[in-house]
Amino acid sequence: MFSHVMIGTNDLDKAKAFYDKLLGTLEVRPARVDGHRIFYTTKTGVFSVSKPINGEPATPANGGTIGFACNSPEQVEAWHAAGIANGGTTCENPPGIREGSTGKLYLAYLRDLDGNKLCAMHRLG
Repeated sequence: MFSHVMIGTNDLDKAKAFYDKLLGTLEVRPARVDGHRIFYTTKTGVFSVSKPINGEPATPANGGTIGFACNSPEQVEAWHAAGIANGGTTCENPPGIREGSTGKLYLAYLRDLDGNKLCAMHRLG
């Protein structure tokens, strides 16, 4: 359904260091730098971080969350640990199982260096 997701940052170098470590836990290669943007390309889509082209400060989406698919609960835990170790802040409940209308999920949430809300998710059997 989606070709890419792009979010804003106020410090591209810090964002690249953060996301290289965070997405490395998902076996995503380090970002390709293209001027004022960085790109993480996989078989399933592209995640990009950019300095706003209008020159205004980047701000996080109110109510927005960007979710990353994981292969196991252990990968969710590694993702969360890498995020915290590299300057992210935990939010919501601690990593763990959540049950809802979409089934049983193993989730972890954090905010990146610019306040964007991120989620790592693994669907359990």
